[in-house]
Amino acid sequence: MDKILEAVVMSSYPNNVKQGLVRRVIEASKQPMDSEQCWSMLELCTKLYLVGDTKYKREIGKEVLEVYGHYHPEEFEEFFNVRFLLSLLQEGYGPLGKRSHYVLDYIQLGLQFVLESPSANSIFSLLRIEVLRKVCERPSPKQCAKISKLLTQHPQCIPTGKHQVLFCQQLIRCIGQFQCVSEGEEDIMEFLEHVNKVSGLLQRIWRTQTSAILPSLKELFTIISSTEEQEAPSNALASVVQFVPLELMDGVIRNLTNDDSITDVQMMMAIGRMIDWVSWPLGKNIDKWIIALLKGLAAVKKFSILIEVTLSKIEKVFSKLLYPIVREGALSVLQYMLLSFQHSHEAFHLLLPHIPRLVASLKKEDSNSATSSLEQLAELIHCMFFRFSGFPDLYEPVLEVIKALPIPNEDRIKHLLGQNAWTSQKNELACFYPRLASKSETGKIGLINLGNTCYMNSIIQSLFMASDFRHSVLNLTEGNSQPLMTKLQWLFAFLEHSQRPAISPESFLSASWPPWFTPGAQQDCSEYLKYLLDRLHEEEKTGKRIYQKLKESSLMSQAMEHHYLNKTLIEKMFGGKMMTKIRCLKCLNVSSREEAFTDLSLAFPPPDRHIHRPGSASVLPVEEIGPQFIEPPENPSQLMGSPWVRRKPPVSRDLTAQSVPVETLGFQEAREPSNPLSSDAVGVDSTKDPLLAFGEQVSAPKDSRSVPDLINYFLSPERLTAENKYHCEKCASLQDAEKVAELTEGPHYLILTLLRFSFDPRTMKRKKILDNVSIPVVLKLPILVTSEETEDVCRRGKDRAAAGSSFMSVMYDLCSVVVHSGISSESGHYYCYSRECTDTVPHGQPRDGAPKPASDKQLDFEIQWYLFNDTRVSFSSFESVSNVTSFFPKDTAYVLFYRQRPGRQGCPLHEAAAEAGHPHGDPSLNKDLMEAISKDNILYLQEQEKEARNRAAYISALPKSPLWWRDFDRDKDDDSSSGGCSPAAGGGGSGSFHGLVF
Repeated sequence: MDKILEAVVMSSYPNNVKQGLVRRVIEASKQPMDSEQCWSMLELCTKLYLVGDTKYKREIGKEVLEVYGHYHPEEFEEFFNVRFLLSLLQEGYGPLGKRSHYVLDYIQLGLQFVLESPSANSIFSLLRIEVLRKVCERPSPKQCAKISKLLTQHPQCIPTGKHQVLFCQQLIRCIGQFQCVSEGEEDIMEFLEHVNKVSGLLQRIWRTQTSAILPSLKELFTIISSTEEQEAPSNALASVVQFVPLELMDGVIRNLTNDDSITDVQMMMAIGRMIDWVSWPLGKNIDKWIIALLKGLAAVKKFSILIEVTLSKIEKVFSKLLYPIVREGALSVLQYMLLSFQHSHEAFHLLLPHIPRLVASLKKEDSNSATSSLEQLAELIHCMFFRFSGFPDLYEPVLEVIKALPIPNEDRIKHLLGQNAWTSQKNELACFYPRLASKSETGKIGLINLGNTCYMNSIIQSLFMASDFRHSVLNLTEGNSQPLMTKLQWLFAFLEHSQRPAISPESFLSASWPPWFTPGAQQDCSEYLKYLLDRLHEEEKTGKRIYQKLKESSLMSQAMEHHYLNKTLIEKMFGGKMMTKIRCLKCLNVSSREEAFTDLSLAFPPPDRHIHRPGSASVLPVEEIGPQFIEPPENPSQLMGSPWVRRKPPVSRDLTAQSVPVETLGFQEAREPSNPLSSDAVGVDSTKDPLLAFGEQVSAPKDSRSVPDLINYFLSPERLTAENKYHCEKCASLQDAEKVAELTEGPHYLILTLLRFSFDPRTMKRKKILDNVSIPVVLKLPILVTSEETEDVCRRGKDRAAAGSSFMSVMYDLCSVVVHSGISSESGHYYCYSRECTDTVPHGQPRDGAPKPASDKQLDFEIQWYLFNDTRVSFSSFESVSNVTSFFPKDTAYVLFYRQRPGRQGCPLHEAAAEAGHPHGDPSLNKDLMEAISKDNILYLQEQEKEARNRAAYISALPKSPLWWRDFDRDKDDDSSSGGCSPAAGGGGSGSFHGLVF
């Protein structure tokens, strides 16, 4: 009969004919027959099943074997013996080099017919040994899956005792070497099925023998923590972890994080590879294990591992949000990584370039998963905005793409940040931050935040960008007996010449620290600036040797030269003068007092007070003008005895958008004290005045504020009545009076502080005024001059209030804006926008003639702006300066620096101040300072080399996963890729399914 069956199978008959003949053979096989015939048929069927070259032959062999197992059990048991099975397992079946791949399938098929035979136990014992040997040989995923299928169907064959633990460990080793050799979707699905069968066997064993779990996990950790030069273990290991009971998690993590035998390198390797598991599509609870290990490392304060792992892996985790099949787990891990990384913005900023694309992809996908993920991602981003405020140039594109998504309230944000913070991170992270980074492409250098010292950093950078002041400081001579100024010189020199991306101002901080400031607490940058300038002024003023004389002008009189050279550097650069006049409304006597100032503190008018813009007989308007409206005066000493000289109003296509020229007010006539702001009081027909008419036509919105508005309010008359009555010396009694301030000398650098912080008696805290204030890039300021100064602008008369006094309009260019981000002076963050303002009039230009028009570039917004934010320096623009509060309501301009345009009023004093900053090009530093900078630059290069070597030894063994970069770097054309499991099928992702899993 075996010959007949073999002839039929090997014949060339059609399959349907063969099938009929085989059916007749099978029916005959059910009848009783002798042992020899049975053996012949079993041998033939075994051959067909194991080495048949077609699927049809193997199916026939299987069908006949099943018949003989049912109808001839004794002969089958005799044939299917231990020796035969041992030969199959150890030697294989078939010709050498073409051994059958179906031995395990054959054994599984035959086992069902010998379960009750006397030899069953011998067979089980043999298989328990042989399957262990097999897995130790690291079979392919397909063969491992066959072993798992065999043992799952016949658990009697699973190794027992110590061999069972060893078997589990070796099976995990096998999984760690699994690799899918094809990128085809069908092959990948088959591979996933194999992995699932193998991990399912482990689950079955662990359910019955929980004692095997911990040894198995130990082996798993050994694999993923290995630092040897070899191929990274397969992500298929994620399938093992999903079956570990969650109740064991706390104990496992505690043991791992407290095991001193595990080095930091091994731990970092392990957690890094676990994070890679977020791309495994079949894993459950993988994110829980990853987060638990991250929390465990934070609990034992292994922050260096957390920092390195987060920065090296967070972009990869973020990229997996493109794929719906792994999105939930990846988002959970991403949330914890970001919310716990609170010591630095570095991790969050790595993601900023990728967020807009991901948001667009999720919106395109338009699924429940995408919608939920978008909302969670938006919440996460707002948490990061809250934690790391002060980067408007980076955040604007992100804010734009998420503006339509829900915004979490502050309580929710604080809860999330507090819940996920690393333990005691502020103290523990001091030695790890800031990380070495490349120098900014701007060429500028940042300042390290030493613990809420952004208030100082922003002020120092603003002073540094005041080029005339910086050059003067850098030109200090050696041994100038001004210790604080010398420290500032060193700090400026390092900011100018260091190779570091950021330097530490620790020495200057300790020297300039106001004694009432609380260490580690946020402070008021304006308060610090006032204290710093006062210290520098007093240090020089007390006679500790003036270090350098500024270049004198030949036009100066001897008296003026003596007056000028006696000024301190702070007075020369930031000092102005103000005349305060008080007039008794009864006797009309006027008392005056001149005071020096280094900054003007501008209060906000009460909400119910509208800033009027009537005419004035004595004061020029404070104007904010765009560069396109700047016209050089016909006379550089342009003075006006009356402001009502006709002037050409600005021309704008959109008058409502143009800045409004605003008048400050002088004293009104006593005949109408009841209405001090009346324009009729000065006898001017306002309808005939073009400037006033223009002001009425384009009056700003009712609630808008501008810097000229605040200056006008500062210079406007103040009525002293009731409890504030003035004691008139002439009347010898308290009288109603009027007080007004007039600027009599404009500083070279005008510093304006917007008084945004006020004390709230209800909360007993200082609250912040969040009103947006428009900032002009060019400002005209009225300066009171006497008749003598009309002839010589720089001559200072004795009687400032003398008859013939008039106002001169002085131009100022905006050069720095310090921004406070937050709602309280005791918290928040400071950063500054700055640019280097240069002279708009060439130095060689004659002073007695009409000045040449300034260059277009110097008068428009094209002059380069920079954003200084502690260690980070980036390019910016005046548009960013102007719009920062519109985008971020808590980010408001606080301190402004304006530079006076030299030559406009023909004053050699200010030209000398400007020229002194640039005596002969770049300042030459003293020898000690030059050597210190050179040594530090060499040290920095050595640190960089050492850091590179350490990092190479520390993390070089991290698995290289070039494929995941496809998520961001592939061509846009890839977005159209299709396939049931590709991200494109879910709407907008890129890359193949293989790119997701592996």
